[in-house]
Amino acid sequence: MAQFQSLEAAVADNLSPGDSAAFEGFTHLIPHAAAHEVIRQGIGDLTLIRMTPDIIYDQLIGCGLARKLVFSYAGNPGVGLLRRLRDAVENGVPQPLAIDEHSHAAMANAYEAGAAGLPVAIFRGYKGAGLKAVNPNIRSVTCPFTGEELAAVPAIRPDVAFIHAQKADRKGNVLIEGILGVQKEAVLAAKRSVVTVEEIVEDFGGLHPNLTILPHWTVTSVVAVPGGAHPSYTRGYYGRDNAAYLDWDEIAADIDRFRAWIDTHVMACGPDVFAERVAGLKGAT
Repeated sequence: MAQFQSLEAAVADNLSPGDSAAFEGFTHLIPHAAAHEVIRQGIGDLTLIRMTPDIIYDQLIGCGLARKLVFSYAGNPGVGLLRRLRDAVENGVPQPLAIDEHSHAAMANAYEAGAAGLPVAIFRGYKGAGLKAVNPNIRSVTCPFTGEELAAVPAIRPDVAFIHAQKADRKGNVLIEGILGVQKEAVLAAKRSVVTVEEIVEDFGGLHPNLTILPHWTVTSVVAVPGGAHPSYTRGYYGRDNAAYLDWDEIAADIDRFRAWIDTHVMACGPDVFAERVAGLKGAT
């Protein structure tokens, strides 16, 4: 049964040092506000899991909160590198980071396996790919029915999943419109989940029932954080802040500038600042 909480309480109650945590959203609905609260609380030694890690993981890694990253493709979308992630992998700054790299297909299948309570995901993939040589968690199995060689990877079952959505109703049912990544699968695979939303409404009257992708009994905590996906976008509420992604490339390239940005825009701010940041983006999708 979903519990309605403040962001501070939801993070403190559900995430502990040493946990594995997935912050999911695919270009759309990326849970930046939740990640910033993790930074403010200084919860570290985390295994971070995400398809396409972008700047929220650059921030968590740059703050020294991650010991391992399980991922498929890492980059600042449309811009280039994740500079704090690269510094951690290549130079151990601010601390060494272990990596477990997969394809998108492997991650999607691993989340689905976790959501189904299975220990492993089996799928067609990795034939001719070099990742198998550097990732011991990519293995092969033989189909007992056809004899076909298939790829196998461990299921993803995070301790906590964080996602952002448009709406939750008073029962805690969660509605998402627009591009979906693996948010549903991440929540169903996780032991606990925190869903930040643009608004909490009485009901979803007039909207298609299939938009309710997560019933209340699958969700641990619901938090109202208007603007909580910025600088990514939330369909129907605000557009993508492209300038913020461009700026990040220069900010993250310099460790002192990075630390100053974190001090000013994360440590000194609460979740209410996200609504202010999207004021000029309202109505865009």
